[in-house]
Amino acid sequence: MSAHTDIVATGWVARMPRSWRPYLLLARLDRPIGVWLLFLPGVWGILLAMPPWPEAIRLIVLFGIGSLVMRSAGCTVNDLWDRDIDRLVARTAARPLASGALRPRQAFVFLAILLMVGLAILLRLNRLSQALGVSSLILVALYPLAKRITWWPQLVMGFTFGFGAPMGYAAAADRLSLACALIYAAAIVWDLGFDTIYAHQDREDDALIGVKSTARLFGENTRPFLAFCYGTMVIALGAAGYVAGLHVWFYPMLALPAVLLARQVAVLDIDNPVSCLGLFRANREVGIAVALALLAGWL
Repeated sequence: MSAHTDIVATGWVARMPRSWRPYLLLARLDRPIGVWLLFLPGVWGILLAMPPWPEAIRLIVLFGIGSLVMRSAGCTVNDLWDRDIDRLVARTAARPLASGALRPRQAFVFLAILLMVGLAILLRLNRLSQALGVSSLILVALYPLAKRITWWPQLVMGFTFGFGAPMGYAAAADRLSLACALIYAAAIVWDLGFDTIYAHQDREDDALIGVKSTARLFGENTRPFLAFCYGTMVIALGAAGYVAGLHVWFYPMLALPAVLLARQVAVLDIDNPVSCLGLFRANREVGIAVALALLAGWL
């Protein structure tokens, strides 16, 4: 497996002022896929709750901005925890904190600014969503530790990134429900699956430095594990739609994300890091397809 990096320091990032670039790279703004994967479960939760259209649009806009800000904050926390480990991994060695382009104190100031913006957005939501948003910070802070103590850091990531689903539902419905729990479960196992694919990029380096992951745990058995994760996701989505009373069109529309997920399982090559990164990024289209299915169930 050849060494590579997924940092994109060219393109629009290269045209920004030099002093901005390390912060843009720290926030992973060169790779917006993480924003999409954090944002889309929130959209699922909002659409599942079926609020009035103007309120749905307002919440989706707020969640979009919040996802950008909080994903940047999460990346900053992760890189502060992992800067020593990142220096030892080919894919992450060029990250701003690992490479020395930024000092930890600068990253903490940047994090404080991001959290203040996130708080301003959170205050635009109802009290239940505010409580959930504050509690999610525990997951954001602890996720980087998971790879040091458990073989299941991707599951912890699922609880963290998938948290937008119950937050979106709570923001739209001002309550929690079984349907909300089911769509959160769908988001968790979805994240578990695609983050396992992502972790295969670092499998060899992780083994050398002792970092744990489901990619290392399952190894050559990743394909059936991925099929289990994605199959469970589709079942949980179907159950959420049933409990929420979505229109019958929701169910045939679920075929599109199911096919996209099945393709990932079929073409997975755990020894090809470029292919793994491509499959990971393909989950944006999966998430959009799920949102379209929920929208069809709403109409």
